[in-house]
Amino acid sequence: MADVLSVIPASVLRNLSDKLYEKRKNAALEIEGIVRQLASSGDHEKISVLINLLAMEFAYSPQANHRKGGLIGLAAATVGLSSEASQHLEQIVPPVLSSFSDQDSRVRYYACEALYNIAKVVRGDFIIFFNQIFNALCKLSADSDVNVQSAAHLLDRLVKDIVTECDQFSIEEFIPLLRERMNVLNPYVRQFLVGWITVLDSVPDIDMLGFLPDFLDGLFNMLSDSSREIRQQADSALSEFLQEIKNSPSVDYGRMTEILVQRAAAPDEFTRLTAITWINEFVKLGGDLLFPYYADILGAILPCISDKEEKIRVVARETNEALRSIEANPTENFDVGAVLSVARRQLDSEWEATRIEALNWISTLLNRYRAEVFCFLNDIFDTLLKALSDSSDEVVLRVLDIHASMAQDPLHFRQLVVFLMHNFRVDRSLLERRGAFIIRRLCVLLDAERVFRELSTILEGEADLDFACVMVQALNLILLTSSELSELRELLKQSLVNAAGKDLFISFYASWCHSPMAIISLCLLAQTYQHACDVIQSLVEEDINSKFLVQLDKLIRLLETPIFAYLRLQLLEPRRYTWLLKALYGLLMVLPQQSAAFKILRRRLKTVPSNSVNGDQLKRASSGNAYSQILHPSGSKITEDDDMDQDNGNLQNGIEFASLQQFKQMQQQHHMLAKSRAQLRDSSTSLLKEGPKSRTPRNSNIRDKEASFKII
Repeated sequence: MADVLSVIPASVLRNLSDKLYEKRKNAALEIEGIVRQLASSGDHEKISVLINLLAMEFAYSPQANHRKGGLIGLAAATVGLSSEASQHLEQIVPPVLSSFSDQDSRVRYYACEALYNIAKVVRGDFIIFFNQIFNALCKLSADSDVNVQSAAHLLDRLVKDIVTECDQFSIEEFIPLLRERMNVLNPYVRQFLVGWITVLDSVPDIDMLGFLPDFLDGLFNMLSDSSREIRQQADSALSEFLQEIKNSPSVDYGRMTEILVQRAAAPDEFTRLTAITWINEFVKLGGDLLFPYYADILGAILPCISDKEEKIRVVARETNEALRSIEANPTENFDVGAVLSVARRQLDSEWEATRIEALNWISTLLNRYRAEVFCFLNDIFDTLLKALSDSSDEVVLRVLDIHASMAQDPLHFRQLVVFLMHNFRVDRSLLERRGAFIIRRLCVLLDAERVFRELSTILEGEADLDFACVMVQALNLILLTSSELSELRELLKQSLVNAAGKDLFISFYASWCHSPMAIISLCLLAQTYQHACDVIQSLVEEDINSKFLVQLDKLIRLLETPIFAYLRLQLLEPRRYTWLLKALYGLLMVLPQQSAAFKILRRRLKTVPSNSVNGDQLKRASSGNAYSQILHPSGSKITEDDDMDQDNGNLQNGIEFASLQQFKQMQQQHHMLAKSRAQLRDSSTSLLKEGPKSRTPRNSNIRDKEASFKII
């Protein structure tokens, strides 16, 4: 201390801690001159003691004016040292950095001023303190005092200039510091960080692109900032980096793709648009380098296809098509299962466009990697079946296309039909809403005869009789009305003269027996009119219910359509088609006279030429000797009448019906089920009626009557 006092007058030290800035400034000038003299004489030991005094007695003093004087004194000492200041920086800089966090805003201001003057003198030599200085400037950029902020900005510009011209700057040590601060929300700090990223990226010798994954997420986070200026700065920086990526031969797509995928789902529209734009460029640039990330990219693209912002939708669709156009090899890090899993999850999306594109991806994978997709069939099959209940017709069509593609294999065809029937069984609303649509489409894609034969085979052994009846009625209506099944109808019309038609009729017959109305319709279509008469005459009271009459009403109306034009024309020859006439009269007798169907059918029968029918023919028809196509229990086959024989020759392909036994047995099962349900209802009703009586006091006649009245 005595050595210092011998160099610095006591008055200078006193003025250095004065509350007036001018006195402190004059004292600092005195110190600058003293240090310059000591430096010229090479007395660095005294200089070190002097700097230590300024730091310990002034810069670290509890008195604010002393701290202010210490800061200006340290800056003055650095100026006095000039080119020799670097050897004393370890003593000079730490007290200044410590003052950046001072409680007094004026002290923080003078700290900025002091470090600015020090940096101007030493330039690149103070780069060893860069991380500490950067940390301090980051905090000061958001200082509550405007003057401190302004001083920090001036210092920041100077430090940037020094860094850009310094070859000792270590980007590797700086990046962790930057990464830690990228998610700060303060707008001033964000501006500060973007400014540094932009400056460092402009330096040719600094490879900021190589470290982009470390701070890319932070830049994207700034795109949703409330400040327009910050959004623009972040967007500008990102655009510059994207351009560099396009021109760079080596890019780390992996880490950045993970960030972009997350940002593509951001709530902010601008962030989503920027992220999907980057992904679009990555798909174009990366090619096979992106194979390991296909699933993640697809998971980001598909939701964006349904984005509410049109620009995002356009870019997402473009990216989706570009991604799908790249044919990958499963042996080249392309995970078919992962991509398939993403597409499957997106089938639960609330947006139709996304679900459709997910199905397009499943279809694409199935076409390109059939064997690999079948390995994951159990994972997607149930989801695809559930998709048949989708509210969108377009989605259902795509699902059916996929099912049809898989069903080219016989095993998967059987599995498809079985699962489809199961879905119809457990979800009757699906059968009502989409049953006809689904089955008709499958008939187009997979061959109608194949589909109907398989459905019929399954229904023949169906344990749920109610479902079997409903399903047969649905299939029968499709068979009679759908344009897709016109060839099937033509084949059935040839059942009596064609082996293929006969075989098809027989394959349908057993399952169609679940519904009397369906079997009658099938017989009319196949022109097995005598059996139709037998079925009609075998109907009992339980068969003719409201459901039966509704089905009959539909059939009568269908008889007036072009599909049954051949049948109506046959009525012009009642002598030849006596069983047809009798079958239609049988239906007429079943219908209520006041119903519209009764009136329609009666009008039609009135047009039949009456002079072509005589009593003998009707008697023969009633006795079963005309147009017979039935094999009786005795085993003797009765052929058609003479007119029919003349037209068709010997009916070697005649159909044997075993005297209605198969139909009657099936209907007997339905009747027994209906009776058991009726008995169960009756017993339940009896229990309900008896219950309140058993709880009513015996000596209360009024309560007995009241209880009975309530039950009634």
